[in-house]
Amino acid sequence: MVILYDRFNLPDDIFEIIFSTKQQEIVAKLLINYMKQQGSEIGKTEMSLFATQLHEGTYVGEIDEPPYRGKKVKVSYNKRQFYDRILTPMKSMGLIDYDLYNKKYRLSDKFNKDMMRIGLMWLQELQKPAYSFEKKKK
Repeated sequence: MVILYDRFNLPDDIFEIIFSTKQQEIVAKLLINYMKQQGSEIGKTEMSLFATQLHEGTYVGEIDEPPYRGKKVKVSYNKRQFYDRILTPMKSMGLIDYDLYNKKYRLSDKFNKDMMRIGLMWLQELQKPAYSFEKKKK
């Protein structure tokens, strides 16, 4: 996944930086909140149940957006798109970790560690000497 951002107009919400649509932001926030309520770890079955409830439009959650703030609303999101556009990118970025042995999803700090490593890579690049390119003579 590619994250493009404007450092002069950086939003306060990490989900606005990571996800391209408001609907994806809302569903990702609901997932993170659900996992936090379950002790930051859920099983494969619980994840499937969450995705199914979203797909059927029976998941009731609190959305922290102006028209819905403080209200419980039913949220609907396609199950296949949930896995493709929400869960898989969150796993690949290190926001959520999946333990194959225990079949558990858990919230992870790998995203933060990766961002710090990327910053260090940039600092190392700044320290490298300039390359010299010479035109070939014909």
